[in-house]
Amino acid sequence: MNYNWNWGIFWEPTITGEGRYIDWLLSGLGWTIAISLSSWIIALSIGTVLGVIRTLPGRSVRMATGAYVELFRNIPLLVQLFLWYYVVPQLLPLDWQFWLNGLDPRVMQVGSVVLCLGLFTSARICEQVRAGIEAQPGGQKNAALALGLTLRQTYQYALLPMAFRIIIPPLTSEFLNVFKNSAVALTIGLLELTGQTRQISEFSAQIFETFLAATSIYFLVTYLVSVAMRLLERSMRVPGFVGGARS
Repeated sequence: MNYNWNWGIFWEPTITGEGRYIDWLLSGLGWTIAISLSSWIIALSIGTVLGVIRTLPGRSVRMATGAYVELFRNIPLLVQLFLWYYVVPQLLPLDWQFWLNGLDPRVMQVGSVVLCLGLFTSARICEQVRAGIEAQPGGQKNAALALGLTLRQTYQYALLPMAFRIIIPPLTSEFLNVFKNSAVALTIGLLELTGQTRQISEFSAQIFETFLAATSIYFLVTYLVSVAMRLLERSMRVPGFVGGARS
């Protein structure tokens, strides 16, 4: 294969004269992290609330949250993104459409991706929170209620803290999925890490260097998150309960 490797391409001026290619790469990483964290906050907040609702006695609310989970979990992520970006704005009142059209296009792109990723992931977190609550002995909830705690206090102080200890590993996987799935933003024109990587490869013709660099960045970030979450899981273990070291 006749290919001229040039790892110094990242420190060369861009073809547009706007800084260096490494600046583009770091800008893409910044957008990827910002999108991932924002989406994760939405996903964890909504997923936790819905996960609790899924364990409440009321049949109607459980069915409603179940429908939410099935809706967002079974439609492909890319389809959902296109719906949020291209379809939903057209269904809004005309005044809202005019307001959205007056915004910076990047605001619409970021908002659509964050909302899409957040709601898509919240459906998955909902089921994990539900599983974490239901994995605990039934006597734990009864004991809390017997102590005089309200139902809200029982979830807040007894069930949810233990549930989150149980589901740290799957929550870690979900966050890593959010980080990697943020690459779908490329399809609507947002230049996150993958988008900037493709742009650099097109302008510089150094395809292998740019995609190897992006791959290394994805791997490094996800590996550091995995290590941090393993340390967190180890520090939060309860001896004698669900994977904790028995005394």
